[in-house]
Amino acid sequence: MRFDGLHLTIHPWERSRTTRKDRKEGTVIQHQGLKLAYVSAAANAVIVGFSFLFVKIALESAAPMDVLAWRFAVSFAVLSLPVLFGKIQAGFRGRPLHRLLLLAAFYPLGFFLFQTYGLQHAASAEAGILNAFVPVLILLLASVFLKEPASGLQRISVGLSVAGVVFIYWMKGSDIDLSNLTGILLLTGSSAAFAGYSVLARSLLKSFRPVELTWWTLGMGFVIFAAMSGIEHASNGTWNELFAPLRDARFIMSVLYLSILSSLVTAFTANYALSRLQAAKAGVFTNLSTVVAIAAGALILGEAIEMYHLVGSLMIIAGVWGTNRPGKRPGKRPEKRLEKRLEKRPEKRPDSRPEPVGTHQAAAARDVRDTPYGS
Repeated sequence: MRFDGLHLTIHPWERSRTTRKDRKEGTVIQHQGLKLAYVSAAANAVIVGFSFLFVKIALESAAPMDVLAWRFAVSFAVLSLPVLFGKIQAGFRGRPLHRLLLLAAFYPLGFFLFQTYGLQHAASAEAGILNAFVPVLILLLASVFLKEPASGLQRISVGLSVAGVVFIYWMKGSDIDLSNLTGILLLTGSSAAFAGYSVLARSLLKSFRPVELTWWTLGMGFVIFAAMSGIEHASNGTWNELFAPLRDARFIMSVLYLSILSSLVTAFTANYALSRLQAAKAGVFTNLSTVVAIAAGALILGEAIEMYHLVGSLMIIAGVWGTNRPGKRPGKRPEKRLEKRLEKRPEKRPDSRPEPVGTHQAAAARDVRDTPYGS
């Protein structure tokens, strides 16, 4: 670098050195973001895996719609506090609100409604089997709408994770009873709704921050399910049943887990993972919740773990790893090879170049010859 009067000159080797430094810092930040995205996706699977236990406890004291109303009311209230005090900025003016409404139609409205009424016509095992196909739907939708191609290894790995879940339920003696066609269709709609949410959220996260989508999702869930629960109790004259479960400590504990961890935290971690990872890579982590549910049942409920549990869990974990396995590193670009050659060369500055022999003597002779007293 050299100053020439008021002009600043940056030599090419200094410019390349600065560019390399900025690129290295950007790469480090990107790697940290990817690591946090994988941690978020894994944490999401762990929380969802334990949530099945708390859903069972909450349904012992309240109707499904009341559980959803309390779940989203608490989670929305908790996240709204920092928004109201200005700690979290959430602005939607001038944003594509019609796409946000479509997002809410997928999740939480479509996902929970299809799931709630589907479970009234089908067994929970059938719901688990159909939910295992969510990563397949996400992979297909992402390739069509997001133009995110999947490699052969990713397709095989997603299929392996699905096969692991189906294998566990099949070894339990569970299968899909085609006579429960209504329940199967509703549960399939629940899986499709979540896949649609994942793909649309991945697209919207280019315009919104993860916390903004989380706040919107929880707010819409609170408005929708509180209204549906209120209409149901108003028509039946059973308002006391809405607040009666609050006298049960186990219900309050379950709602706190479902609202703060299984709704607020999972919504944020899922949105953050989708902002950094391809939809298929983030979606395959949903099958990991089956492994967590097996571990939770063994640790908390004392359920026995059979050999098929271990085999199926290994299939799921291998599928998650294979889907997110990094591909081969591309070859070095021409400019990177040029930078490597520049690093090996010694730095030569223009001011330090040796002048030709005799330059000073020739200049002195010309000065003497040009003076009036020269000969």
